[in-house]
Amino acid sequence: MVMDKGLSVAEVCASLGLGETALRRWLVQYKADRLGDPGPGLPITPEQRRIRELEMELRQAKVDMELPKKSLGLLCPRAQVSFALVAHLQQKAYHVSHICRVLGVSRSGYYAQRSRRMRPKALREQVHVAAAFNASGSTYGSRRISHALRAEGIVIGRYRARTLMRQAFLRPVWKRRFVRTTITDLGQPTFKNVLDRQFDVDQPNRAWVTDVTCINTAQGWLHLAAVLDLYSRRLVGWATSSTTHTPVVRQALEMAIRQRRPRRGLVLHSDRGFQYGSAEYQAILAAHGIVCSMSRRANCWDNAVMERFFLSLKVERLWKTHYATRAEAHRDIQDYIENFYNTRRLHSTLGYLAPAAYEARRLRKQPT
Repeated sequence: MVMDKGLSVAEVCASLGLGETALRRWLVQYKADRLGDPGPGLPITPEQRRIRELEMELRQAKVDMELPKKSLGLLCPRAQVSFALVAHLQQKAYHVSHICRVLGVSRSGYYAQRSRRMRPKALREQVHVAAAFNASGSTYGSRRISHALRAEGIVIGRYRARTLMRQAFLRPVWKRRFVRTTITDLGQPTFKNVLDRQFDVDQPNRAWVTDVTCINTAQGWLHLAAVLDLYSRRLVGWATSSTTHTPVVRQALEMAIRQRRPRRGLVLHSDRGFQYGSAEYQAILAAHGIVCSMSRRANCWDNAVMERFFLSLKVERLWKTHYATRAEAHRDIQDYIENFYNTRRLHSTLGYLAPAAYEARRLRKQPT
């Protein structure tokens, strides 16, 4: 009546028995709804209520869309990263133009990047990197990839190798597990920590480390005893058994002695496992003049180099395979030690040389 007939607020309130405050508030809301503004109260008609709901949804959608834009801005991704995300979302049936608008990247730039072919040099480098990665059993990172290629006369820097690995989706996978294998016999003698973490040795057959680990197979546990020369990180003796009894560590030690023929005074370090304190094991050490050294109680860092070898063995080979029998696991361990670890695996401690190459270089330097 106020809007249609031009009556005053007082006249309408007097004729209908309404309060002037309520009527004036309704007028303000009515004018705001006609202009598309929210106004101070609730919408009056169903159409206006629906418009109000759609406006709220639109505002919420705008806020939600701002979140990925701000997140991407904080991460500062390169164009290749954004284009890779566009390609991934395109496979999920999203429209390219919509994805590019949300991510704030150029649609024409995305299509240009897709049609752009890799340069022949970059393609050759990627082939070399993939070959070195596969030759390592999918275990090398960019540092070792770079050094492995440099040994073959192919110069590719570490960061370039990392870029090529990322483009080819080459990523070494590490999984960590822990199984307690050290069983101490409190009734057997223990020995001083003669090695005292002096892991850097300048001569072969001066200091060895040894330990036992276990490998899970469908037949049951397979226990591996190993002996490693600290000079070159070369594995010089090893043996496997279905039990952790003394014979397995004795066989590994005897193999190391046959292969290396060490002089008397060699330090052999181990943990406090019952095998290493046994009379049978100690008799072999005494017969060859080997000095026994043992880690402190519950201190794995005193034998860190040996622990690191077992971790490399498991990550790079054993944890990738489920073995049906102990014999199958034994053959795979032998292949890893003889055909990869001792002869081809690069060690950062050795200046990115394999143990065999490191020892051969020392022999070449010796005067004839």
